[in-house]
Amino acid sequence: MKMTKTLLVSATAEKCGLTRDKAREVVNAVMAEIAATLESGDKVQLIGFGTWRVARRAERTGRHPRTGEALTIPAHRVPVFRPGKKLKERVALRVAWEGR
Repeated sequence: MKMTKTLLVSATAEKCGLTRDKAREVVNAVMAEIAATLESGDKVQLIGFGTWRVARRAERTGRHPRTGEALTIPAHRVPVFRPGKKLKERVALRVAWEGR
């Protein structure tokens, strides 16, 4: 099962005793703040969970998938997430427990 924004809002509402509308506001505010911080070039660090940062991708040459024609992919910035130690440990324990 994948976690969608709707499911995240519902879980937040239930765990925090909020209405779904209020929980939606909270989730949207957190996501907007993370996006705004990354947009400004800064990083977002949540100890134990992970860190979002902006990485720069250099200009490179690629190929058009249909024609095979060479094209230039311009330099750009992309968001990158690096999980924290506690998150990695929780995921590793879950995977080991399920035998994957």
